Amino acid sequence: MSGTEAAGLGRRRLVLLLPLVFFAVLAGIFLVRLESGGDVSDIPSALVGKPAPDFSLPGLDALGVPGLGRADLAGKVTLVNVFASWCGPCRAEHPQLAVLAADKRIQVVGINYKDVPENARRFLGQLGNPYAAVGVDSKGRAAIDWGVYGVPETFLIGKDGTILKKFIGPILPENLDTTVKPAIESALAG
Repeated sequence: MSGTEAAGLGRRRLVLLLPLVFFAVLAGIFLVRLESGGDVSDIPSALVGKPAPDFSLPGLDALGVPGLGRADLAGKVTLVNVFASWCGPCRAEHPQLAVLAADKRIQVVGINYKDVPENARRFLGQLGNPYAAVGVDSKGRAAIDWGVYGVPETFLIGKDGTILKKFIGPILPENLDTTVKPAIESALAG
């Protein structure tokens, strides 16, 4: 075998090993993240620290709550919950949203994401409506502006309309007291 052939064979082996090395490094990063006890739902958002996006969404007809827009977020600490009737985890987090909505120091509002309005009304009729307002985002355009990956996602908005935190995934009893409520208390104090 000539030197040129040996060098070509070595390069081919290196190219074949690169995906394996990349996977091993990525797996190591995930393992360290899991072992560190970090909150995997706490994914950084480019919108944190910035004003909430400009949006204006119509309400769910016949539900008795208004639609939702950016102006509705100013003046009070607000949780903006992005939900859908077809979302199983949204159903699981619903009791925690009701607990949060009972705290009159904050307001809980919803963005109904890519849903059929009748299904959303039925969902809220069955489980109760914790929202002071519900904006219908039937095409998902507002959710794109919010940087939503999927439902459910919840945003904590300060009194000045700034996004303070983004929670990805359902708010469950496990993270309600350890993550969500402390963030709300911090927002109320600030």
